[in-house]
Amino acid sequence: MTSIGLDTKSDPSEGLKHSTTVGSITYVSPEESRRVRRKVDLILLPILGFCYFLQFLDKQTLSYASLLGMIEDTHLAGTQFSWTGSIFYFGFIFWSYPTMYLSVRLPIGKYLGATVFVWAAILMCHAACYSFMGLMITRFFLGAFEASIAPGFSLITGMWYTRRQQPLRYGLWFAGGSMATLFGGLLSYGIGHIDGGSVAAWQYLFLIFGAVTAVWGIVMLIFLPDTPAKTFWLTSDERSTTLHNIMADGQTGTKSSYKFSQVLEAFRDPVTWCLSLYSFCVNIANGGLTTFGSLVVQGFGFKGLEALLIQMPTGAAQLFFVIASAVLCSTFPNIRTLTMMALALISLLGMVLMYALPDSNQAGRMAGFCLSLAFSANMPLAMSLITSNVRGLTKRAVINACVLVMYCVGNIVGPQFFSVDEAPRYERGITASLCGFGLGFFWILVLRLYLQWQNKKRAGEVELDMPQEMLLLEDRTDWETPGCKYVL
Repeated sequence: MTSIGLDTKSDPSEGLKHSTTVGSITYVSPEESRRVRRKVDLILLPILGFCYFLQFLDKQTLSYASLLGMIEDTHLAGTQFSWTGSIFYFGFIFWSYPTMYLSVRLPIGKYLGATVFVWAAILMCHAACYSFMGLMITRFFLGAFEASIAPGFSLITGMWYTRRQQPLRYGLWFAGGSMATLFGGLLSYGIGHIDGGSVAAWQYLFLIFGAVTAVWGIVMLIFLPDTPAKTFWLTSDERSTTLHNIMADGQTGTKSSYKFSQVLEAFRDPVTWCLSLYSFCVNIANGGLTTFGSLVVQGFGFKGLEALLIQMPTGAAQLFFVIASAVLCSTFPNIRTLTMMALALISLLGMVLMYALPDSNQAGRMAGFCLSLAFSANMPLAMSLITSNVRGLTKRAVINACVLVMYCVGNIVGPQFFSVDEAPRYERGITASLCGFGLGFFWILVLRLYLQWQNKKRAGEVELDMPQEMLLLEDRTDWETPGCKYVL
């Protein structure tokens, strides 16, 4: 072992948060580096992945409950069910920017663990709702507290993994959402058979899922670290190895202060607008299919609880697209935007099948529904593009928040194109989704062309004669770092 020397008087166990130098960071062999990374993968990724599983499951519980008598028991009529889906994302938007600020300022592991516990309690409160207004209130606050997870996990991934390692890790924890679609219908089917007397099956759904989430919130409070330098399940040498690998890659394993100049830069960066507009367009479909997914499948000719079970293939399709795209982008460099464009086109094809095939072609329309969910694999790729390309913790957090806000706006708009009165084909909603996928493809194409132009422009710049560790401690943005190259 050799040591790269940057003298310091600060305690490295403080997460390098308040020092201007890195301290003694130990360089280890590639074999040791891989061993430490495997250890981090085995502990950190299951924590993130199962939490994302619960987030998606809890969000979709409303759709499952619609087949278990909730609409009748809560006396929903007209477009009220559509609004119970949309209001979730108003809460998401409401808390997106506060959570961006808090994620930078607070110990992120403790903040996320506490957030999960609170949203679990709110989910359980759904069981006490017997009116449209009650559901609107609980759905709003559920959306607000779930807003912290995706940007928080994105910051954590950037702290722990190099740019080359990030796409696969994003895909692995994001696959929790696909697993929720795969098994959520099965779990709901089993709960739907509970004979609870005065407690309806849809109420058991909220109570059971909420209780499991509350337990996981406590697990996260204990095991999810705030920084690599403050991780009790790594030895001192393993923490140093992790920090060295991240810093050598130009990432940051530490946290920084909130910088308003980086907020302004984020809003001036075309990357922000390309990814945000893409997120809005494709999530028109996501909002409609998340809220009305069970009813759309029921419209294919599957009845009652059977419609819950038949959604399992859609989860398997999502899982395949997420894992396949993550592996491809980890194996071949600079294909993330190309993969995103391909997935958008696959989703567009799926929507065409749902729209054009006759009602009698049940299998074909179901296959189209599975293909239409390919775009969901683009979310971890989009977030990995931000983490890999955007330097400056505040700037990165702001761009994550912008993308998630537009994600919410798309999900708010989407259910409004769907209406129970248009069952079983929902032609207006499917047409809007088709347009969204087409525009989403366009914005990713613009993003790729812009990043290619930036890389050519920056190729002639002279890099700063300063150690990588010092650049990171200064918390410079990508615009402030000459010669910075972007991942495509």
